Amino acid sequence: MNLPQLVISMVLFLILFFGIGFLLNMVLRSTWIMAFAYPIIVILIVDNVRFFDYFTAPVTSFALLGADLMALHLVDILVLTCGFIGAIIAGVVIKMLRVRGYQMF
Repeated sequence: MNLPQLVISMVLFLILFFGIGFLLNMVLRSTWIMAFAYPIIVILIVDNVRFFDYFTAPVTSFALLGADLMALHLVDILVLTCGFIGAIIAGVVIKMLRVRGYQMF
């Protein structure tokens, strides 16, 4: 991946998860819902194990998850980190808006 693709991907993930987080926080009347759900989303993006295998074969599933997380490249980590930052910014913005008197839904 070259530098322009990396920068565009980082900005897109930041904006994407900010938008999703903002909407979820507004509709569900929560502040940090997306920041708590983001690790689950990252696991679903990174891992190749089916969801139900975590309950039927947890030892092998978590071992494969650890191997997949360790196999991530720096570029992948940067993009996923920007998504997490977007989710956190969404929580901060919702909190600031509520403090200033805006009632969303």
